[in-house]
Amino acid sequence: MKRTTKSIQAEIAKGAFRPHTALSTMALAYYQQETTSFAKNMFPVCPVQLSSDNYYVFDKEDLLRDNWNRKPAYGSVDPAVISEHTENYACHVDQMMMGIDNIRQTDLNRRQGPHTKDPRQQRTKVIATQANIHQDAEFSKSFMRKGVWKNEATGTDSVSVTSGQFIKFSNGNSDPIAFFQNKMTEINEETGRTPNRLGLGVNVYNALKEHPAILERVKYGGSTPNPAKVNLNVLAQLFEIDRIVLDRTVQNKAGLGQNADMGYIGDPNSFLLAYATDTPSVEEPSAGYIFTWDMLENGILLPILNYPGAPGTHSELVEGLVAYDMKKTADDLAFFGCDAV
Repeated sequence: MKRTTKSIQAEIAKGAFRPHTALSTMALAYYQQETTSFAKNMFPVCPVQLSSDNYYVFDKEDLLRDNWNRKPAYGSVDPAVISEHTENYACHVDQMMMGIDNIRQTDLNRRQGPHTKDPRQQRTKVIATQANIHQDAEFSKSFMRKGVWKNEATGTDSVSVTSGQFIKFSNGNSDPIAFFQNKMTEINEETGRTPNRLGLGVNVYNALKEHPAILERVKYGGSTPNPAKVNLNVLAQLFEIDRIVLDRTVQNKAGLGQNADMGYIGDPNSFLLAYATDTPSVEEPSAGYIFTWDMLENGILLPILNYPGAPGTHSELVEGLVAYDMKKTADDLAFFGCDAV
């Protein structure tokens, strides 16, 4: 019997025939989870209308001074002076392009069975996911290293620490809870703000979960069916901090065609303790900001556009654009530690 398009469709509907194609319900796609984005969970995103501009800085020395005086009879006190100056940001445009082969896609669309989703959606997701990887890589290079912050220290196994050192958290003689409380107190005394965010490298987090001083604090909070365990929420309560962010964004640092070089983007043995606002504010300081330029003036900070390819290529191009400046805005609102384990 000669098969026709109609008869093939009928066989497909009955399950008697399945063309050679790809599943539409699953695929092995190693997209990075959105919740792992480190940069945007540490510093607030500040949308800006101009690619570069200034912002005001009001000096803490004047804002935290007691400028009240006793009013003299028949007179008034001298006006208080609150000094200010400006700093600037400058957003630079980063771009990613992906192609779509329309000839191949036409063949897939004409098959009488299930086919892949709109390739534009898949390319869009890849671009958006890699934007987070790119920003986390920039954050790590900019802020998660020695020599960036005013306050920093290096871990050591020695219990006789000197200036600029602390006992590694992998050492049972250390006291992480007291350590972070002391650093938070020092920053609060200097700035009037208590750090509210703690970014942890993966190895630091793993060491803290097994630290005897921390396990001792939580061991009585469990039961046989629900044993006590240490997680990010427990650490946040013990350290009295609002948000702990785990730096676990993964990146392949090898080029196309090379053997994979997978690993964490950030230093897994480091941490960053900082005060940052949840949203941009003119009345609050912040250790840093991610200034993101709304270049198309449509409120979309990561525009993804679709263009036809060059004549004769029978292709399309999907373009992603992001313009930002990651900036340390208050050096005294953070503490960086490296070699913590």
